[in-house]
Amino acid sequence: MIVQEAAEDPLSDVLAAMQLRVATSASLRAGNSWSIRFQVDRPKFNVVRHGGCWLVIPDEPPCRLAAGDCLVASRGTFVLTSDPDLVPIDAEAVFTRNPRIADVGGAIEVELLGGSVSFDETQADLMSNVLPPILLIAGGVPAADRMAWLLELLSVEWGSGLPGARAACDDIMRLLFVQTLRRCLGGETIELLPTPSWLSGLADASIAKAMTAIHAEPARHWRLQQLAAVAGQSRSTFAERFVRKVGVPPVEYATRWRMQLAARRLRSSTDSVTRVAESLGYLSDSSFSSAFTRAIGSPPGSYRRGQDAERRGRKGQDQISRSR
Repeated sequence: MIVQEAAEDPLSDVLAAMQLRVATSASLRAGNSWSIRFQVDRPKFNVVRHGGCWLVIPDEPPCRLAAGDCLVASRGTFVLTSDPDLVPIDAEAVFTRNPRIADVGGAIEVELLGGSVSFDETQADLMSNVLPPILLIAGGVPAADRMAWLLELLSVEWGSGLPGARAACDDIMRLLFVQTLRRCLGGETIELLPTPSWLSGLADASIAKAMTAIHAEPARHWRLQQLAAVAGQSRSTFAERFVRKVGVPPVEYATRWRMQLAARRLRSSTDSVTRVAESLGYLSDSSFSSAFTRAIGSPPGSYRRGQDAERRGRKGQDQISRSR
């Protein structure tokens, strides 16, 4: 049997660098008159299991959600309600007694299942403005069906207590993220992306060629002319288009991506700073340290120590959760 390596895939590279982890999984059951405001501090995925309700977001008309509809919220606030004219209460108050299940109102008329994701904060610029604040996927289409199935599976694993449940939940959340980003890349919702981002770049065929080349050879110190040739454009046309789509010049994007890979190596390996620097094309620790500090916000050694402390803290929290 011949095993071939997968082709270079910038989307997979970025998701790996972000270190996505499931943060919560919960269900909301409601009836009669009710209205709940959600503050989005991390991406949230929701599906209407049965029934229906209204979605209210600032400066937009109310939108009716029905069974099978999926809602992805990346930032800001939104309200789920039985009546758009009702005054909402904060979700934090609703989930105080049980963070996994909330019952509101009387007889259950609608049920929603949701999950949220966390990621390495040093990779926050990868997430910034990539998704629209609210993304709706109508029930009945394949993308919604897949996301609904994944959220159901996430709910089962999150509360199972079975060996490997945490790893399974993280993988499910990554799949949810992939489905959402594919939806945007498919062209149906790409116009909703409010600002330039790497995702907008991947939606452009010529820019995507250059980004794929950067991801295939991250240690190469790319020049503008080389990337323009890959994209099949003149230097001026390519540079202008890249900034318009991605938000930063091509060479700067290559440097930033190199630093994201460095951060990942520092988090996940015991390689020395010198070895990490050499693997990414740097001839001296000092030049690597300067570039890393500009991109990430702290020197390589300090970053690694901070990540080690955070990992120990998460391990302790997981042990406490399993003991409950």
